[in-house]
Amino acid sequence: MQRIVVLNPKGGSGKTTIAINLASHFAMRGERPTLMDYDPQGSAAHWVKKRQQSQPPIHLISAFERDARTTRSFQLRIPDTAGRVVVDTPAAIDAHDMPELTRSADKILVPVLPSDIDIHACSRCVQNLLLVAKVRREDDRLGIIANRVRRNTLIYQSLTRFLGTLGIPIVATLRDSQNYVRGAELGLGLAEMKPYQVSEDIAQWQPLLEWLELPSRRSAAAGAGAAVSTVRSA
Repeated sequence: MQRIVVLNPKGGSGKTTIAINLASHFAMRGERPTLMDYDPQGSAAHWVKKRQQSQPPIHLISAFERDARTTRSFQLRIPDTAGRVVVDTPAAIDAHDMPELTRSADKILVPVLPSDIDIHACSRCVQNLLLVAKVRREDDRLGIIANRVRRNTLIYQSLTRFLGTLGIPIVATLRDSQNYVRGAELGLGLAEMKPYQVSEDIAQWQPLLEWLELPSRRSAAAGAGAAVSTVRSA
């Protein structure tokens, strides 16, 4: 089971849009994804509730809610059948909360918009992930998404120059498209919309989806360690 965390303390960076479209993609592949919504706004949960019974299932965990009748661990439990877990994190998350959210993540996605304010916020976010959450660049589990981009603009050029200084892969460059707005309104992801309407957007997601399929070096090392342990115990 792969756990994907979408994180950026800056509000409006497109975390929920990324999270719901990932969940939709995995659902269409029959992987029965779980979508965990930690954002108090509950936008991802609202999107899931719009979906029809005829659509591929997405298991929702409204992690932002607290239920005094159950334990927290029971509330956050993930079904055994889940092939992927997508975590939509809240805005304004404190740096000291990042280790808990990212510790078990196989992949961490940081969407960033092409604006001076967002570039500055992304810089702080990456710094906290590296220094506070102890996410290592060499583990290949941290990726940047340039979101709502309009190419051939000065601010886009500034964004690409900035991202090039981070030493972290840009795993997708997504355009500013009304298809995302339409999908959010209808409880759909790009993968569930008519191909001729979303072909350009789907093409922009391919590098991200391919990167997600690559095992992180930390996961590979953990797997190798488990194998060695099994051999020794035998």
